[in-house]
Amino acid sequence: MAVCAGIRREDKNEWERRVPITPEHVKELRDKHDLHFIVQPSPVRVFPDNEYVEAGALVSEDLSGCNAIFAVKEIPIKLLLPQKTYMFFSHVIKGQPYNMPMLKKLMELGCTLIDYEKVEDAKGRRLIFFGRHAGIAGAIESFHALGRRLELEGIKSPFSDIRHAYDYSDMKEITDSLKTVGSRISTEGLPREIAPVAIGIAGYGHVGGGASEIIDLLPNEEIKPSQLRELAASKDMRNDIIYKVVFKEEDLVTPVSKDADFILQEYYDHPEKYEGVFEQYLPHLTLLLNTIYWTNRYPRLVTKAALKKLYEQNDKPTLRVIGDISCDIEGAIEATAHSTNPGTPCFVYNPLEGKVSEGIEGKGVAIMAVDNLPCEIPAESSRNFSNVLKSFAPAIARADYSTSFEELELPPEIRKAVILHKGKLTPDFKYLEKNVKS
Repeated sequence: MAVCAGIRREDKNEWERRVPITPEHVKELRDKHDLHFIVQPSPVRVFPDNEYVEAGALVSEDLSGCNAIFAVKEIPIKLLLPQKTYMFFSHVIKGQPYNMPMLKKLMELGCTLIDYEKVEDAKGRRLIFFGRHAGIAGAIESFHALGRRLELEGIKSPFSDIRHAYDYSDMKEITDSLKTVGSRISTEGLPREIAPVAIGIAGYGHVGGGASEIIDLLPNEEIKPSQLRELAASKDMRNDIIYKVVFKEEDLVTPVSKDADFILQEYYDHPEKYEGVFEQYLPHLTLLLNTIYWTNRYPRLVTKAALKKLYEQNDKPTLRVIGDISCDIEGAIEATAHSTNPGTPCFVYNPLEGKVSEGIEGKGVAIMAVDNLPCEIPAESSRNFSNVLKSFAPAIARADYSTSFEELELPPEIRKAVILHKGKLTPDFKYLEKNVKS
């Protein structure tokens, strides 16, 4: 029996052009699973309306007849429909205050909410994500910011040739362009006044991997965090490469008890037994890319106090830019005062005054904090995302959500991602009750 699913237009901002399911996969799901789609019209979506029509979808504003509605980002409260099943990145699982009104409204409307972020396999590994493309776009934007900051200091560098991520037509152009920049670094070298250039990546998951892909398009040598301090004084220091440093958990923290050893699982289970030590690396990094998953249980990666100390010791420190790709507001990077968008991807934080100035100019460290980075590479990121989601879409669309949660038939990977069922928090997410109330 034919079932209808909906695809919302994205309206977070004018930069959001991604889709959860591409026209190619809409056609495949229609032909193979008799799953029909209604797609809201959009003037900015990377795949235009006519491509969905050609794939057999109906383009219409009205999604009320859909059994499940797919989106990418959060849905404005006023546009939520009663008793519907929604699947999108809700950004509520950490109790994020800015999305609690949306969660409360979904509860009041008796909706079911499924979050991509919690779709995991039996080993807890995420299955549906944009992480790699967030890392790719975040690294590009951060390098672009570095080029601009150096220009403001009167320093010309090959980084000035790196554009915004959204200015490239596709991944091939990104690859070709970055390789050209890399060739300039190899042949011309980097300005002596900024060498050695050390790029730090905090984290080594999908997001960190994407960022590393971009760095690897440039001539680089990977060194250990322990080698950073000696790098500038080394006679072997080179200016025709950049130095890549990947930081893992054991590099970020140390046990509070000085006679204890670092144990990864203990750190995950009892982070209160550890304290942050990342401050020691800040004076030696030119650019820091933050890609770690963080909650307030864990020590911060970069505190405001650490940045203040850095600027008190050196009026012009080596660190020019922090690319906060994870973008937790006042989170792992405490100075991330707010998120940004691709139009104005950076703000400058002055550690001595504790003040923020919008844009790329100003005294302090530039912070890139775009919170929907994959939208800058919309076609490739959507295709990869849709390629995974399509395997779950038929079961999600066909499920009978009128049953109790215990009787709800869904693949186990999807079932564990159900935050709300008929307006009620499911057992794994009961902890959010206090956040909704407050």
